Amino acid sequence: MASLSTASAALTALREDLVGDVFAPGDQGYDDARVVFNAMIDRRPAVIAQCVEEADVVRAVRFGRELDLPIAVRGGGHSVAGMALGDGALVVDLRHMREVTMHPAARAVRIAGGATMSELDGATQEHGLATTGGRVSTTGVGGFVLGGGTGWLDRAFGLAVDNLLGVDLVTADATVVHASAEENPELFWALHGGGGNFGIATALTLRLHELPEFSIAMVMYEPEHGPDVVRTYREIIETGPQEASGGVIYLTAPPEEFVPEHLVGKRLCGALITYVGAEEDMRKLAQPLLALPHEIEIVTALPYAVFQTMFDDPPGMRNYWSAEYLTGAPDEFTDVFCSLGESMPVPTGTQHVLFPQGGAIASGPAEFPLPFRNAPWAVHPFGMWEDPSDDERCIAWVRDVQARVRPWSTGAAYLNFIGDEGTDRVTAGLGAENTRRLAAVKREYDPDNVFRFNHNIAPA
Repeated sequence: MASLSTASAALTALREDLVGDVFAPGDQGYDDARVVFNAMIDRRPAVIAQCVEEADVVRAVRFGRELDLPIAVRGGGHSVAGMALGDGALVVDLRHMREVTMHPAARAVRIAGGATMSELDGATQEHGLATTGGRVSTTGVGGFVLGGGTGWLDRAFGLAVDNLLGVDLVTADATVVHASAEENPELFWALHGGGGNFGIATALTLRLHELPEFSIAMVMYEPEHGPDVVRTYREIIETGPQEASGGVIYLTAPPEEFVPEHLVGKRLCGALITYVGAEEDMRKLAQPLLALPHEIEIVTALPYAVFQTMFDDPPGMRNYWSAEYLTGAPDEFTDVFCSLGESMPVPTGTQHVLFPQGGAIASGPAEFPLPFRNAPWAVHPFGMWEDPSDDERCIAWVRDVQARVRPWSTGAAYLNFIGDEGTDRVTAGLGAENTRRLAAVKREYDPDNVFRFNHNIAPA
């Protein structure tokens, strides 16, 4: 631990050297700079360095090492566990590093480490291209991709990491390295699911795919129709093309223009088909869902980047999520899933989701540390609420979902979908053998575990 005089001198030097802003406790702007997506997180970093270029990141890491500070990395700040912050830590805040550089002829895009999905999707859409992104536009690209990356396009285009071509990384000794299939290949392998354990990603390069048309069918039902909805949706996905994705979602009907007033605030069961293709073809797929008695029907073609904003979560909400990946979705499971939807806390922002997998997810590279890849379905209890008095019932409901669907669980996890659930769940998200291999990579690039505000892999 550095002396107070040494720390003060180092902080003064960082303020002078950094192009971006530096905040410490007591500074005006400090409290705003430490707000993250999950309102349950209230942590007080020692220093927040808002970097605007890669050289700023290098300067910040050198400062952190000089003072022996652990380092947290903030991109979008969407981690449900609040991993963008650490009490007494240095936070390297990348939110001002948002540049997106298109290479349409090469079907590739380079994204700075602080960019969000909205910036990525907006840039690629101009060229009729896309790559797998998250399911809301405010998610940070860096953390999303390095954690694996599942979204509306994954059944068609693979997981985000399946499209990862290269990463520029600042490591724990403030060295800038590039990782790709040809350069530092073992590190590149580790970045396919190992998250922020190995350094700070200042830029990522992703493969792009043609996306000339995108369409959706969103149909809402009274909850008593849930079992028929899930079984019908299951049949569509299991017999349909991999261009179709989406999910079944229990939710509180929001006060939106498309929701009849008498349904606002009520529990509904929704089926969503997203389709990489024309509305006409998607409508044929959705016909069995449209034939069921329903309250709301939206069937349309629309720009993918616009659709990405439709599920953006409001700021300032309290969050607790988890996920289980399934061996299948038989009728017995369907009944359990729907009964859990009937018990979901309402009216809150909480959602109870069944996501399809398969398609290009399952056929993607098997060597990456992503053991959830082969599961055909995933359950994602997404607890979100505003009133702290709802903490107990909302968290209890998420845990009840986990417990009751566990008979169908593969045991694998997607780490971007869960909070801090302990080291066993980190291993479940990576695989036991992969975890041992990742620990060796961690030892090489971060032997002191400086980057530990993440789903942490201890150095071997």
